[in-house]
Amino acid sequence: MEPAVVARGARDRCRDAWRQVKHFFADPVAFIAGLVILLLVIAAVLGPWIAPYDPAATDAAASLQGPSGAHWLGTDQLGRDIFSRILSGARLTLFVSVGAVSLAVLVGCTVGLVAGFVRGWSDAVLMRLMDILLAFPGLILAIVMAALLGPGIATVIIAVGVSGTPTFARVTRAATMRAAVEEYVLAARAVGCSRARLLLRHITPNILGPVVVLATLYLAYAVLTAAALSFLGVGVKPPAAEWGAMVNEGRDLLAVGWWVSLFPGVAIVLFVLAVNILGDRLRDVLDVASGADEVQGAEK
Repeated sequence: MEPAVVARGARDRCRDAWRQVKHFFADPVAFIAGLVILLLVIAAVLGPWIAPYDPAATDAAASLQGPSGAHWLGTDQLGRDIFSRILSGARLTLFVSVGAVSLAVLVGCTVGLVAGFVRGWSDAVLMRLMDILLAFPGLILAIVMAALLGPGIATVIIAVGVSGTPTFARVTRAATMRAAVEEYVLAARAVGCSRARLLLRHITPNILGPVVVLATLYLAYAVLTAAALSFLGVGVKPPAAEWGAMVNEGRDLLAVGWWVSLFPGVAIVLFVLAVNILGDRLRDVLDVASGADEVQGAEK
């Protein structure tokens, strides 16, 4: 192929990608949500360098000081700077939530692909296991797992990831079952393509839409669940600056130090709201069915 043709093709792909990005953020609400996410990611990456104080440093003389020029968001009962701890917590929150979503996607999509493509006893066994997990509310399942495994970052990732696995499995199974009867898959099967090639080359790329949308929306759920686990004392261990744990630390101080719980709670709300808005926008742009529609389709 001529180099000029290759270069022109690359430019066309870049132009198409940029056009899609512009279309995605044409909605002003989605643009603001994307800006919030970008700022939080920047805070997570640059937090150790831009934080005005050491998030773990205590100062008894500065305990429970309200928002001021020295401490923009005030200090907690140990004199730790709330703003610095929120910046530190952004990195931890993103790490835990992205790790949990990645685990849920990896395990759930693998189960869904196998169940939806192989069918038979594999489908029956795998989906009954998923039904057992779905019988428990996600938060309750995460709390039980975290209590059994003990507090810690890895525990939160595993607990939140496993609680979301059944949903990804059912959505992936439904999308796989629909894709498996498409003409291009039947044609590939007719010419002798192996099962592995059919799954990796023809089916997986065509079921990414619902999975990507669900993963985006589940990111918000992961943040809330991780915060809830830390709030209940079975999540990330202190003195780690996790947003849910910070809210918990200030719940008995609302009368004298409302800022201790308020500002970490605001950070959680902003992140979850922004992620949900982007997830809804992504679903509209990709024009894919919701998770409930996918699951209902799997039952037909």
